[in-house]
Amino acid sequence: MGIFKIEGGHQLKGSIQPQGAKNEALQILCAVLLTPELIKINNIPDIVDVNKLISLLKKLGVKVEKKGKGTYTFQADEVNLKYLESDEFKIDGRGLRGSIMIVGPLLARFGKGYIPKPGGDKIGRRRLDTHFEGLIKLGAKFGYSKEEQFYGVEADKLIGAYMLLEEASVTGTANIVMAAVLAEGKTTIYNAACEPYLQQLCKMLNRMGAKISGVGSNMLIIDGVENLGGTNHTMLPDMIEIGSWIGLAAMTKSELTIKNVSWNDLGVIPNMFRKLGITVEKKGDDIHIPAHIDGYEIQNFIDGSILTISDAPWPGFTPDLLSIILVVATQARGSVLIHQKMFESRLFFVDKLIDMGAKIILCDPHRATVIGHDFKSNLKATTMTSPDIRAGVSLLIAALSAKGTSTIQNIEQIDRGYENIDERLRAIGAKIERIA
Repeated sequence: MGIFKIEGGHQLKGSIQPQGAKNEALQILCAVLLTPELIKINNIPDIVDVNKLISLLKKLGVKVEKKGKGTYTFQADEVNLKYLESDEFKIDGRGLRGSIMIVGPLLARFGKGYIPKPGGDKIGRRRLDTHFEGLIKLGAKFGYSKEEQFYGVEADKLIGAYMLLEEASVTGTANIVMAAVLAEGKTTIYNAACEPYLQQLCKMLNRMGAKISGVGSNMLIIDGVENLGGTNHTMLPDMIEIGSWIGLAAMTKSELTIKNVSWNDLGVIPNMFRKLGITVEKKGDDIHIPAHIDGYEIQNFIDGSILTISDAPWPGFTPDLLSIILVVATQARGSVLIHQKMFESRLFFVDKLIDMGAKIILCDPHRATVIGHDFKSNLKATTMTSPDIRAGVSLLIAALSAKGTSTIQNIEQIDRGYENIDERLRAIGAKIERIA
């Protein structure tokens, strides 16, 4: 188990380039299974979860070539479907939540798709009903082995259908879209997720020959085609990492520039940090955060009541950044209620922040009230364990702001979503060491 040793309390300075988007990569990589032609993808992040999916694709018979940093070609012209029924696949598929999205492309192109119950973050229940209900409406027959926790769908032919999704699931929408592009006839998906990364998937599929309209809205209309071709695709920068660096700058009173952030795809993220009193400046396509030497003050609602920040499907605030917002609030002037609606275990890391001296009341599994210190009382260094990707980075930000030396264990969780994070932080002045 890896460990980060962090000497906190230092100001940072410089610029940092966000990696390619993890959540986009998991969708885009699964889409290469839809065509036998060559697909080139740029700005792929070098992180554990993405590398696991690339390894799984290789075992499926996809030809993968690395062309340079973050650039790969993929060709799925000799897919090995027997691997799907192997014990090895049942192990490999469980190690990654994003593996669920191979089911739609495999079903559409080969008439069958299987997956063991996927793993991922321990942040609460993350059901798969939306995925399979959508595929069933397209004509798939569903099977599930309770003993092996192994899912399967099969179909001789998929037929377009109208569906109203029970939840605007990003991965569920992606899976259904990838199946529907090769279905016969028209598919309408209402209450579809419309995150920028889902938009990126739809734009890529359209370049491959798909006919998807309504991209960016919650109603997608897909006219099925017989086959898809190759394309080139470049990932967006990771909005979750961008939000993490905004929080880091504020908590360490640092002046940082975040490069090439694709402002038009950030939605409400910059404004949500501004509600905490953080100055977020737009400079071209960069974000500049000046050093908050005098701290930052949380805004109340216009009637004077306490600010509440909650997550919601896009264009609402992404749940992946609530952990960052919570940590940043611990040193603000004022108070805020954090309401995590979507995952019931995601706030359980706050006990570690309380141990560091943060003033947080965990009201229930979904809500926490944070009373900011206004930097009048520094967080104390401590030893912590990272429970999931986003909580892990939140604890890392807390440690970088705290006086003294902290250690974070189980940093493999952080590596799942952040590329070479220790090296990149050292480049802007952080005192962080990776201990194997």
